[in-house]
Amino acid sequence: MRLIKTEDGPAAAIIDRSLTLELVRVTERAAIASAGWRGKGDEKAADRAAVEAMREELGRVRISGRIVIGEGERDEAPMLYIGEDVGGGTGPEVDIAVDPLEGTTLCAKNQPDSICVLAMAERGGLLNAPDVYMQKIAIGSGYPEGTVDLDMSPLQNIQSLARAKGVPVSEITASMLDRPRHAALLDELRSTGCAIKLLSDGDIAGIIHAVNTEDTGIDIYIGSGGAPEGVLAAAALRCIGGQMQGRLMLDTDEKRHRAKRMGIDDPGRKYQTNELASGDVLFAATGVTDGTLLQGVRYKKNAVRTSTVVMRSWSQTVRWITAEHHR
Repeated sequence: MRLIKTEDGPAAAIIDRSLTLELVRVTERAAIASAGWRGKGDEKAADRAAVEAMREELGRVRISGRIVIGEGERDEAPMLYIGEDVGGGTGPEVDIAVDPLEGTTLCAKNQPDSICVLAMAERGGLLNAPDVYMQKIAIGSGYPEGTVDLDMSPLQNIQSLARAKGVPVSEITASMLDRPRHAALLDELRSTGCAIKLLSDGDIAGIIHAVNTEDTGIDIYIGSGGAPEGVLAAAALRCIGGQMQGRLMLDTDEKRHRAKRMGIDDPGRKYQTNELASGDVLFAATGVTDGTLLQGVRYKKNAVRTSTVVMRSWSQTVRWITAEHHR
């Protein structure tokens, strides 16, 4: 590790860039393991394969890691649970957020955009979010702060974004998860005249698509999804730019108590991107099924091919890695 000057202070510890490729190996290993369950209708088996492979490969990485976003709390998950120590025990102290298989249903049905995801940040850099829903809104970079906001109505957000882009509302495309809980939101968005792309699963990829408007044609992500996925998406946005806000949906006493045990003191807080993921952040995702973000695992005669995107916030680099793993 080395010390450099950052905008948040005179000096900050930076994760060694050599760890980037090690992270890629972790998500690649998980993707290859879960790909064996594509289209077989068994979500639990696909997820279990990804979890076991990811945990085993993490054990080889030269870090003193701690899971802050994982498969559940200690009494709910045997591996990659929140609070578990991972890594080889040497190297930098880091926090780890994982979604070993985002889109378990997508994998089980062999549908697009199932991915294996991992983010790493300096210790304390990732919000320790409970497994609850989170309200989310995200747009690309280049817009004034406050162009969109969770405290504005969907109509106000769409109109504000259209003004900032200098286009009519009819040229705005919003994406959201296709869920019954979004029925009222969907009706309001449709009343604005904007276009809507409904996602069956996978809101990490959905948020990334919303900030890559030039490549995807999607202008804004809006709605609720898992809080852990929100932290992972924010880690990616720290690397590629864009604006995001998230607010935990703590609508029961049990959820509020659980959040408090995990260090959440303000249940109504509106988090900005750099409050969900801060410091030097690494993000890696490997495709399991073919999708709009990544190609899925491909089997060749004597090898397996993987497609991975890996990002780093400090250098603002995005690398696309196609690898062949000989059998």
